[in-house]
Formats: sequence, structure tokens, C-alpha cells
Amino acid sequence: MLNAAVVAKSEEKLDFTILPVIILGTFMAVMDGTIVNVSLPKMISVFNSSTADAQWIVTAYMLTLGIVMPISGYLGDRFGYKRVYFTALLIFVIGSFLCGAAWSINGIIIFRVLQAVGGGIMQPLGMAILYQNFPRERMGMVLGLWGISMMLAPAIGPTLGGYLVDYLSWRFIFYVNVPVGILNLYMAKARLKETPLIKGHSFDIVGVVTSAIGFFCLLLAFSEGNTHGWTSPYIVFLLFVSAFSLAIFIYNELHHDEPVMDLRLCKNYVFSISLVVSSIISIGMFAVVFLIPLLLQSILGKSAVLTGLILLPAALASGIVMPLSGKIFDRYGARALVMGGLVVLVITTYMLHGFNAFTPVWVMILWLVIRGFGMGFCFMPSTTAGMNTVPQHLVGRASALSNVVRQIASAFGIAMFSSILANRQTSYLADLVPAINVNSNEYLHIQAEIMSMATGLGLQGDSIFGMTGSMIMQQAVKESMVMAMGDCFIVAAGLTVIALVLAAFFKGRRE
Repeated sequence: MLNAAVVAKSEEKLDFTILPVIILGTFMAVMDGTIVNVSLPKMISVFNSSTADAQWIVTAYMLTLGIVMPISGYLGDRFGYKRVYFTALLIFVIGSFLCGAAWSINGIIIFRVLQAVGGGIMQPLGMAILYQNFPRERMGMVLGLWGISMMLAPAIGPTLGGYLVDYLSWRFIFYVNVPVGILNLYMAKARLKETPLIKGHSFDIVGVVTSAIGFFCLLLAFSEGNTHGWTSPYIVFLLFVSAFSLAIFIYNELHHDEPVMDLRLCKNYVFSISLVVSSIISIGMFAVVFLIPLLLQSILGKSAVLTGLILLPAALASGIVMPLSGKIFDRYGARALVMGGLVVLVITTYMLHGFNAFTPVWVMILWLVIRGFGMGFCFMPSTTAGMNTVPQHLVGRASALSNVVRQIASAFGIAMFSSILANRQTSYLADLVPAINVNSNEYLHIQAEIMSMATGLGLQGDSIFGMTGSMIMQQAVKESMVMAMGDCFIVAAGLTVIALVLAAFFKGRRE
């Protein structure tokens, strides 16, 4: 009875109104990483820009996130977590408005950097604020609720972006953040409590500079590698500068009294395993976010809005089970929960390799939903297991480290799958083209149908044969792309097996 009374009393002190503040801010920051993609063709048309220039609207946001995330913990300790979070949110809102009002592609890129400065600080600080306001024994459920935003945002982003571009204007993909952000500012001002300032910190200028250079070059290399070629002088130079800078960064962080990002936390094996497992899960998550829309739009000809609606049920499935997985984590620990979720991920990710133009949409949705349940059971518990072992005064630094590693893992995953997709498609296409038999019944049947349609259009002669060959080649290109995607999903399933093995080292029933 006494224990029940103590628990009830502690429950009364918990302020759950803090959660919506952090969830809303995280949702906006994460969604803005994906909502822009579908609007790039429209921006290229409006501003008469090149695709390469427009791609920097996405790249600049990603690079800036990687640069500012490492310093978020220091800023929170030095100036107060509420003050820094509020300022970062304000910068994000201002950046969003300026992006919507931009008059050129270069203007959007500049304001996207400003937007990412706010978003990159908000994400790790949000997790740290939750750890400062809730006891460790409740963090499974709390982070499960917070993680809903990280699951839903990547799925909702393309859907919402496609709708706004089709029915309103591309500018609204940025303007939509303004009223929501203003509401979030009011909520943050009213609900968040300021933390004690930790003064006397020596500013780790070497750590800040080397991390900024190292992460910038690394993420840029991941982003541009498939375009320029991984052995091109430009990419090799970026990787060399990144390796050199990060080597200095690692040495400095391990020997500095007040490192900007405390790498000594990795001596904690549970925290280290948590980083690796959550990073692999992030790679798998972005494999689906990257490859499935490509399949649906390039192969099946679905619109961006419909593609988003197909992906949405899986995200909702993850969101539904995440609070439940958090409660299970709080009671029983991470091992069985994360391993069970990863088993589902391994099976369902492997099953995705069989998707093709003949797979019914409902079958795709079914497998993606089952995969979403698995993702919901393992994503946040794998992160929480590591964060719960970190001393309270290092939570801000640990959150920054965790978010940076996930950001790099996601960028690496997209670069890896892009490279696999390009290389395997070339290989499969080289095998398919010689196998095309112009005397086969299938070829002759297609040719007869085209001749019938062409005659009705007044076409004749060589143009008909050229049209037939073009259609056959297009079909071969699509088939090779589908087969290459299948290889990507097999690789993703294999990586998930590694995470499954590592998850066995998590603790079982919580002490």
C-alpha cells in the first residue's frame, strides 16, 4: 500500500503537458526533411533553375542539421534548455516564413540553412528536456509517445507536400509551419520550465570546428557520391578532409575536460549498442521511405499524394504501438521487446524484395503495416535503453550524440541504397537487353498492338518499329529497376539481422 501511495504521489508531480510541446516541435523539424522533395520540380519550373541547384534545397537542410546537432547539448547546459529550445523554435519559424517568401532558388537555400539551425537544435534538446522532466522508470512510455512524431513525419511529409503543391502553392509547404510554430512557441513559453545554468564550462572550440568540418564533408560526400562517382577527386577529397577532421575531433573529445560531444559515453557498452542498433533501424526506415515511393511513382505511375497515402497506414501502425512498447519497456526492459520487433523487421523487409508491378497495392500496404508494427516495437526502446544508462548531467550531450549518429546513419543509408540501386540496375539491364528476342511471340504481340494504334494515328513505316523497340527497352529498364530494388531490401534485411544479434546484449527485465 505504501509503495502504491508513493507511485501515485510521483504520478501527480509529472507534467505531461510538456510532451505535446516537444512532440509538435520534433514533428515539424523531421517533416521538413521530406516535405520539400515533391515540390522540387515545381520550384525548378517557377525559378527556371537547374535540378542540381534545386537539390541543394534538400542537401543544405541535411548538412546544417549535422553541423548544429553536436553543439545543442552545450548550448542547453550553458544558456538553459527552455531558453535555447524557444530560440531554436523561433529561428525555425522565421526560416520557414522566409523560405515561403523567397524570390529565388538561392534565397530558399539560404533560408533553409536558417530553418535547419532551429530544427537541428530542437530535436536533441527535445529528448533531453523530456529526460529532465520525467523519471527513468517512465521514459519508455514518454519516448514512445515522443517517437510517434519521428515515425509519422517522414510518411506525412510527401503526402502533405504533394497535396499543397497540387492544390495550393509550393510556398505553403513552408508557410504551413508558421501558424503551427507560433502555437508551439506559446506552448513552450507556458509549459516548459527553465533548467539551472551550468557555468564554468570551457568552450570546446576545437571540437566545434572539427565536428562542423568533418560532419559537413562526410554528409556532403554521402549526398553527392552517386552523382560525381565515389572515386572522383571531389568525393575522395571530401572523404579525406572528413576523416582528418573527425580524427582530430575524436582525439580532442576524448581528452578535453568539457567536450562539446562527450564520446566517452561510448565506453558504456549498453549506450554504444543502442547507438548501433538504432542507427541500423534508421537505415532500414529510410530504405522504405526512399525506395517504396520510387517504386510506386516510377514503376506504377502513382502520384505523390497517393504514394503518401499508401505509406501512411504503416506509419500509423508504428504510432499506435509505440506507447504500448514504451509501457512494456518500462516494465520488462529492452531485450525481448527490441528483438521481437527486429524479427518482424527482418521478415517483412525481406518480403519487400518481391514487390513489383504486378503486386496488388493492398498486399504492399499489408506488408508495410506489419513492418510498421515491428518498427514501433523496436525503434524507441532501442534508443531509450541506451539513454537510460546515461547520468542525468550528461543527458544533453548524450542526446546530441545519439541524434548526430542517427542523422549520419540515415544519410549513409540513402547513399548506400542509391549506389546499390544504380549499380545493380545497370547489371540487370545489361543481362536483359541481349535477352530480348525480336522474333518472340511477346515482342510480335506488342508490335501488332502498336501497329494497330499507330495506324489509327496515321503513323507508318520505321516509326512503328522504333516505337516498339522503345517500349520494349522502357519495360526492360523498369524490370531492372525493380530487381535492383529487391537487392536493396535484401541488404536492408541483412543489416537488420546484425541489429538483432546486438540487441541480445540489452538488459532483460529492468532492475
